[in-house]
Amino acid sequence: MKKILFAMLLALPMSLFAQKVGHVNIDAVVQGMPEYATAQTELQNLGKQLQEEFQRKQSDLQTKSEAYDKEKATLSETLRTYREEELQKAYQELQQFAQTSEQEMQKMEQTKMGEMQEKIMKAVEEVGAAGGYTYILPAGAIAYIGAGANDITDQVKAKVGAK
Repeated sequence: MKKILFAMLLALPMSLFAQKVGHVNIDAVVQGMPEYATAQTELQNLGKQLQEEFQRKQSDLQTKSEAYDKEKATLSETLRTYREEELQKAYQELQQFAQTSEQEMQKMEQTKMGEMQEKIMKAVEEVGAAGGYTYILPAGAIAYIGAGANDITDQVKAKVGAK
């Protein structure tokens, strides 16, 4: 009985060494995907549109503010109060537009990146199953990668169509 237990204890570490472990550089895969370039272009275009609209609104507010400053001395108390409220409302709308624009950009980026991450995870699973890997880890999360480690980044890139 002791011999069997001893043999099992000796075989346990050997079975741990038999496990196949790989790593993948997710950033390299993402940046090589055609979807990444498309997403970057779409985000830049949206950002440019939103920035142009913000600048237009800001310019309008500046023009109204300068006009008010020139004529406020000649305005009645009622008109002065009305114009100040109008300027304050325009300023608040500008701030709201900036905040909404930022949220829209973040949402679009999250959506695009989420779609790419799903595709990558599916490819990692396929490569892992086909290669008989026990574990596949993201390369950036590993403190040390030895010479015998398997880098499956190129295989995952091929699965997702990345360069």
